[in-house]
Amino acid sequence: MTDGREELTWQGFGEASRELARVIADDGFRPDLILAIARGGFFLAAALGYALSVKNLHVINVEFYNGVGTTLDMPAMLPPVPQAVDFSRKKVLIADDVADTGKTLELVHTFVRDHVAESRTAVIYEKPASLIKCHYVWKRTGQWINFPWSSQDPVVSGGVADA
Repeated sequence: MTDGREELTWQGFGEASRELARVIADDGFRPDLILAIARGGFFLAAALGYALSVKNLHVINVEFYNGVGTTLDMPAMLPPVPQAVDFSRKKVLIADDVADTGKTLELVHTFVRDHVAESRTAVIYEKPASLIKCHYVWKRTGQWINFPWSSQDPVVSGGVADA
């Protein structure tokens, strides 16, 4: 940890995603598709897709955080929104990096629940205040998390973007 924060490195992410895949496989859940919640869920969905041999990956874009520790009032789906028919009668694994408030996962779960055979959730981290208790969690923490994909400033032409 750094400054009271949970620090996840790329190597740590590799280990976490592989351990999470093992738990899912050992549980006997065989998803037909993995639905990544963009952006943080991209990484976990791809890693789980390879580890569980699931090639059917979909993406749903949800905006909730608009700064460090600041959010919109409610999460909002951004276009393009997948068609519910894409999930029809399938076993879906919803993947995200963290269940913080759980509102994003709740929105996505509600969106797919009436169209799927079954849906389960997988996250690297779950926080105690999450509205959703995920099916598969690598680690539970109350700390802010520094992920390797979002801990540095964005790269722009000629340097780094202004914060």
